Amino acid sequence: MIITTCTEQRAIPVHARGRHLVVDIHCHLGVPAADAIVQAHHPGPPPGINDFTSPRTMAVNRAQFAAIGGRLNGLSERLADMDRLGIDVQAVSPSPGQYFYFTDAEVGRAAARTVNDGIAAAVATHPDRLVGMGTVPLQDTAMAITEMRRCVQQLDLRGIEISSNVNGADLHQPQFAPFFAAAEELGVLLFLHPLGFTHAQRMSEYYFNNLVGNPLESTLAIGHLIFGGVLDRHPGLRICVAHGGGYLPGYWGRMDHGWRARADCAEHCRQPPSSYLRRLWLDTLVFDPLQLDSLVRTHGADRLCLGTDYPFDMSEPDPLGFHSKLADDLQEKVLGANAAELLGIKVVP
Repeated sequence: MIITTCTEQRAIPVHARGRHLVVDIHCHLGVPAADAIVQAHHPGPPPGINDFTSPRTMAVNRAQFAAIGGRLNGLSERLADMDRLGIDVQAVSPSPGQYFYFTDAEVGRAAARTVNDGIAAAVATHPDRLVGMGTVPLQDTAMAITEMRRCVQQLDLRGIEISSNVNGADLHQPQFAPFFAAAEELGVLLFLHPLGFTHAQRMSEYYFNNLVGNPLESTLAIGHLIFGGVLDRHPGLRICVAHGGGYLPGYWGRMDHGWRARADCAEHCRQPPSSYLRRLWLDTLVFDPLQLDSLVRTHGADRLCLGTDYPFDMSEPDPLGFHSKLADDLQEKVLGANAAELLGIKVVP
């Protein structure tokens, strides 16, 4: 049997409307039909989702979802917003609330298939403006691999969005090893996007479970992938991390020092941890131009991709303006060329 990998898929033709191609690698599309499947078997809010959320934050969240419902779950306003923001292509990934890892495996598989079919159908309506990324039921590794292969080989999706942990299990745990091996074999992009922090007893107020918790989850996930040896065992993995990669890109020196100074830090990774960090791609959703400059300086423009977190309130409101101070050759890479290579996009006249 011939296996189609992501790198062997057809190039997706798109148009650049401005000086450079602009690809948003971090934006979400909800598929309500998947929620209905889960609610039929697991009614009510997902376990733990409100454990670290204050009543004030819950009220703001309810108002936000009421306001963005059309944009999150549909396309008509989305395309107009893309034009307004100067985005040529969105790489749409599932809304993080639709991971559904907490369900039993069969329900999780059915919900993931529904999400992926919904994203593929949306992409098919505007194939020159949308590229799809899917989800998989990581609570069952074998099912996750099967669904990942379907996403790549049948639905022509170009990435798989994963969370930073699976029901509290970190990504270096042995049960996930076959999944990462299959992702490496397929050459498919893994887009790592957290959903709050798992132990956020001190983060319930001020939306800290998102403001602080999401970058902290990304930090831990990257740390486990590096120190747990996953990136040594699978050097061909292509991983892009949301929210600028969390906190490690700004404090990798402490990680390297621990690796040099302590046997328990060097047990599973062979090289200084920062060398693995720079093999990952990061989005540029950091909001402050000085932090963007720091990422370019220490991580390198070749591994950065514009991301907005559309359509949530934590999105970047002016993505082109935010990157406008970069040199023109760096803008070309960060605005779209890097993401185009990861997703198999080709600019056509």
